[in-house]
Amino acid sequence: MPLSILRKTHFLRSPLKKKMATIVASMSPTHISPLTHLHSSPETNPPLSLFENCNSMDQLKQTHSQIIQKGIASEPILHSKIIAFCCTSKAGCMNYARYVFDTIPEPNVYIWNTMIKGYTRINCPNYAVSFYKEMLEKNIKPDTYTFPFLLKGYTSDAALQCGKLVHAHVCKFGFDSDLFVQRALVCMYSLCGQIDIACGVFDMSSKTDVVSWNVMISGYNRSKRFDESRKFFDAMGRKGVLPTSVTLVSVLSACSKLKDLETGKRVHLYIMNGNVDPSLILENALIDMYAACGAMDVALGIFESMTKRDLISWTVIVKGFVNSGQIDVARKYFDQMPERDSVSWTAMIDGYLRFNNFKEVLILFREMQTEKVNPDEFTMVSILTACAQLGALQVGEWVETYIDKNQVKNDIYVANALIDMYFKCGNTEKAVRVFEKMACRDKFTWTAMIVGFAINGQGKEALDILSDMLRASISPDDVTYIGVLCACTHNGMVNEGRNFFSSMTLDHGIEPSVAHYGCMVDLLGRAGHVTEALEVIKKMPMEPNSIVWGTLLGACRVHKNVEMAEIAAKELLQLEPNNGAVCVLLCNIYAVCNKLENLREVRHMMMERGIKKTPGCSLIEMNGIVHEFVAGDQSHPQSEEIYSKLEEIMEDLKFAGYLCNTSELSLDIGEEEKENALNRHSEKLAIAFGLISSEPRVTIRIVKNLRICVDCHHVAKLVSRIYDREVIVRDRTRFHHFRSGSCSCKDYW
Repeated sequence: MPLSILRKTHFLRSPLKKKMATIVASMSPTHISPLTHLHSSPETNPPLSLFENCNSMDQLKQTHSQIIQKGIASEPILHSKIIAFCCTSKAGCMNYARYVFDTIPEPNVYIWNTMIKGYTRINCPNYAVSFYKEMLEKNIKPDTYTFPFLLKGYTSDAALQCGKLVHAHVCKFGFDSDLFVQRALVCMYSLCGQIDIACGVFDMSSKTDVVSWNVMISGYNRSKRFDESRKFFDAMGRKGVLPTSVTLVSVLSACSKLKDLETGKRVHLYIMNGNVDPSLILENALIDMYAACGAMDVALGIFESMTKRDLISWTVIVKGFVNSGQIDVARKYFDQMPERDSVSWTAMIDGYLRFNNFKEVLILFREMQTEKVNPDEFTMVSILTACAQLGALQVGEWVETYIDKNQVKNDIYVANALIDMYFKCGNTEKAVRVFEKMACRDKFTWTAMIVGFAINGQGKEALDILSDMLRASISPDDVTYIGVLCACTHNGMVNEGRNFFSSMTLDHGIEPSVAHYGCMVDLLGRAGHVTEALEVIKKMPMEPNSIVWGTLLGACRVHKNVEMAEIAAKELLQLEPNNGAVCVLLCNIYAVCNKLENLREVRHMMMERGIKKTPGCSLIEMNGIVHEFVAGDQSHPQSEEIYSKLEEIMEDLKFAGYLCNTSELSLDIGEEEKENALNRHSEKLAIAFGLISSEPRVTIRIVKNLRICVDCHHVAKLVSRIYDREVIVRDRTRFHHFRSGSCSCKDYW
């Protein structure tokens, strides 16, 4: 029986082949293109151009059906052409390639390689590996093309899973010295983060292949080892390997991260000398490098000279001005952008965030929503950070709902930002809920929980989290211990604080920083151990900063220690001669201790130096809008209604036994003036606004830039009892949760 007939008979026996025969039989003649040059003789070379001219699977199937009808479907070259189209063309179909492959009695290594290449093209590395295993089982030995095709399609996970095993096969079959195989191995190891192994393979190569150099440089960039990228680029020059535009883009990226202006200029000069063709990608990389190195004039010059700009060009220039502190200029270019994506919006949002323009962050986010640009997880972290700083709980809750509803990537960074936001808005329950839902936690997650509980006055819960963290084998860092010491401070746990301060070095090798010493001064000072707190300052191995001395001064206010207060204030004013808060605090201490002459001296000194008191400012969120009040503020649209409500509140409080506490005010003004001044404090205005703008029993949340005064603290306690409202005030150092006439701080602040 002729071989061609045997092959045709074999084709019809297989169920898969029967399926193909059915497909062919079902095609009507009108759907089949005429093959004017196709001969029926199987010995005649088929017209290969018919397959080369195919541009869709329908055309390929029609051509295939005709060669089956003509009885020449078993020709090996036709199999190769069909499989090559399916595996390499954008219009190809790997399922059809597999159908055809299964009709071939003894496919050669070229066809096996083509199938592997096809699976890597469609990002199915596991199928490619399985196919390679099947190839070995059929006793087909790989050739010089097999491994580059196989390794090229690896994802990071697949490379980690079986990359080394394939490498062993490379050595087993003797292809470890092949240039293309070496390049594929370097790329594979680089992709999965095994950059040192990639370097080992690279060192065994001839080092003449620029593509391998490019892979190594980009691999070091991917591993954030930018200094190694730069060293590789220098070594590349010494070897006489000419860089390509791909090389230069990677090196410029490394220079950007390293702020290496010198190397960046060398690259720029190389481009200007015409050694590589300039491109939009290269120009964008140059702008990014110069902007990162602070040379915004050069970056802007390149930007303005570009004949063509894309979204990246505009975004890089906006980020450059943000990073250089020119937020208004950044906004000007942002507003001129012809199109904006989530990256460009996030760049501008981060700019406002960096300069503490938190309200502007939320305004910009609303504009982003209006323009129907979908935020990504990076945007969400920035918005949540702004909500945390403003105490904008309602917006923060909306963001969490948006993340869930729109399936924004809710990674560990977003979860950590949610925890931080909820704690800083005083909602510890929701922070705990987010924490408990997290499948994966890092050191920052645990630290956020400890610090969050600490600032909300829940010291026991903070220390319980520390115990859980240690049981989970997560090592605390210096920030963790700041949270631990704050927890002890806000709850008066002096002995526990002393023990933790010692154990952080003994158990975890963390050397105390100035921040840790500041926590100890705060812990001892608040508890009345002011002399011991001063001794801690004197024994510090580094110079105490203004925060440390300010902490001691605050303790002196609480315990009315004038002598120690004067020492702390003197040191503070040497460090910060124009610090108005120091002078005001010292005045308050003199006022409380009836030191009238000293008070006048400080006030006179303030007038001579032009030192002004920082005005008190309180923020309150209502219906997703953050409202701002300063002491004596009358700029709010509802100002008349607010002051009317405030008068009503004060009358209700007086009926309940409230007496105005004017002890911290100057002694040379009348008592009525003192009361009027106290009643205009920003937090009282915010409380009045909260009462008229929200339903009964709704929690009132206020964020204040200064420490809450004694009188406002007392008023908030009474409001919480008389109006049956929870009032939460976050001042400069901690949270005060007022419920039923008492405060979570237990008057210890």
